[in-house]
Amino acid sequence: MTRTEPPGHRPPWHGGAGFALPVDADDAVLVGRVWDPGVGGPSPVVVRDGHVYDVSDTFSTVRDICEAPDPADVRHVRGKPVAELDELLENTGRDDRDAARPHLLAPIDLQAIKAAGVTFVESMLERVIEERVRGNPEAAHDVRQPLTDEIGTDLRSLRPGSPEAMRLKQALVAEGMWSQYLEVGIGPDAEIFTKGQVLSAVGTAVPAGVLAESQWNNSEPEVVLLVASSGRVVGATLGNDVNLRDVEGRSALLLPMAKDNNASCAIGPFVRLFDHGFGMDVVRELSVRLEIDGDDGFTLAAVSDMARISRDPEQLVAQLIGAHHRYPDGAALMLGTMFAPTVDRGEPGAGFTHRTGDVVRIRTDRLGGLVNRVQRAEDCEPWTFGIRALLSNLAVRGLA
Repeated sequence: MTRTEPPGHRPPWHGGAGFALPVDADDAVLVGRVWDPGVGGPSPVVVRDGHVYDVSDTFSTVRDICEAPDPADVRHVRGKPVAELDELLENTGRDDRDAARPHLLAPIDLQAIKAAGVTFVESMLERVIEERVRGNPEAAHDVRQPLTDEIGTDLRSLRPGSPEAMRLKQALVAEGMWSQYLEVGIGPDAEIFTKGQVLSAVGTAVPAGVLAESQWNNSEPEVVLLVASSGRVVGATLGNDVNLRDVEGRSALLLPMAKDNNASCAIGPFVRLFDHGFGMDVVRELSVRLEIDGDDGFTLAAVSDMARISRDPEQLVAQLIGAHHRYPDGAALMLGTMFAPTVDRGEPGAGFTHRTGDVVRIRTDRLGGLVNRVQRAEDCEPWTFGIRALLSNLAVRGLA
């Protein structure tokens, strides 16, 4: 679908369909979810030519689509018209949302929400810095350059768990330089953690939550893989792994507090299912762009290149799921990011942290764009629709 805006047109903050959709949307199999007030619950949808169609009569959940022999066959399901995508985005992104009209949700439902940490050298070094300064952003500037000089930035050439990586580990231990973050960055075992609970993710055009007490935090733009219960990767989307650097820096044991809060996991806007034109080889070459615009006039732009990831995505999936660990409803796996902002937003040496009202745009051409506005987690719309509510709703609709 090609969109042409009139001269002088200013798109809404969420960017509209032109931002949300991939550049080759006409060739993509795009699956999402909408909240349908008519049935009081969520429905899986597909996007075609800028229109959204409800396919719940055939697939009651996105999980069921992902478990199909060929998930991309959902492109052939006619479905019931819901609305134009622009209409859905506009209602989703409004502060005074019309509760009588549908709006978009995160495009996953029963999948476990998992994340891989420390998968890029740049972010790995920043995690080590957080640990060294105990979560104090004002001390990070004085530690960053000396630490980088000592460890080096050529770690991306190391294969985690390789003999070369293990020799470096032994050398760093001997010098008193070892860190738990270097362990999962270059050691044999990846960090795979639970980012959020099933059904807790928010989608595009809604607030993303940061704890009010956090004074050092950032968005983390990431590619998210959709993994079926068999371990087969069936699609991909985008994610914002909101991270509280001061909390995790105090202690890695506070990771749940740093990562899993109200509206702190944004995923979307749609899952692009793998087919003959889009698969893992494309994912490996994606460049994920991040833009942050603050009400104070602050702007930041960065790129996270998947080609620089230290572990292949399929290796991360193998550590997530297999004979050692099953996920009967599949999983959404966030692959990590190389983005760890160090630019000063306020006083010199204070680094970057979010402020309420920041608009965070994450986009890659083949997956589209995810956009959220930063808000205190305590003030975001509370998560109330859980697994029990979903099962009850599907039963009432005759879809369970």
